[in-house]
Amino acid sequence: MPWFVALALLVVPILEIYVIIQIGQVIGGWPTVGLLLVESALGAWLIKREGRRAWNALQNALQTGKMPGRELSDAALVLVGGTLLLTPGFVTDVFGFFFVLPFTRPLARRGLSAFLSRRLTTQLGGANLTGFIPGAGPTGPTGPTTARPGPAAGDVIQGEVIDPDPKKP
Repeated sequence: MPWFVALALLVVPILEIYVIIQIGQVIGGWPTVGLLLVESALGAWLIKREGRRAWNALQNALQTGKMPGRELSDAALVLVGGTLLLTPGFVTDVFGFFFVLPFTRPLARRGLSAFLSRRLTTQLGGANLTGFIPGAGPTGPTGPTTARPGPAAGDVIQGEVIDPDPKKP
C-alpha cells in the first residue's frame, strides 16, 4: 500500500497538469482558471453542507444508541471528497464530487465497504467479517450479528458451574 500512495503522489500532479493544459488549449487560459475557481467554490459550499449533514446524522445515531456504521463511512467519504475538491485540478474534483454528492455517495460507500472487507479478510486470514463492515451484511439492534454455534432458541442445557479455585474467607 505505501508504494501505491507514493506512485499516486507522483502520477496525480502530472495528470492534473496535463488535463489543465489540455482544457486550457481548448477553452483558453483565463476561462480554465475561472472554471477551477468556480469548481473550488462549489466544492467548498458542498463540503460545508454535506459535512454538516454527515455530522448531524452521526450525532443522531449516537444519541439514539444506533450503531453508526453508515454515518461514519459517510463522514469519511465527505472528508476525503472534500480534500480532493479543495485540491486544484479537474481529475481530483471528479473523484471529490463522486465522494461528496449525496446521490453518488452510496455507490462510493459500497465500494469502500467492499474494499475494507476484502482488505480485512486478507489481513485476518480469511475470517468471515459479514456484519462487521458497514453495509456488508446484517446487523442487529445492538450491532453486527454473526451466526454462533450452539443450541437453538428455546433449548435449555442443564449444567452446573464449578469454580476450580474457590476463594477462601
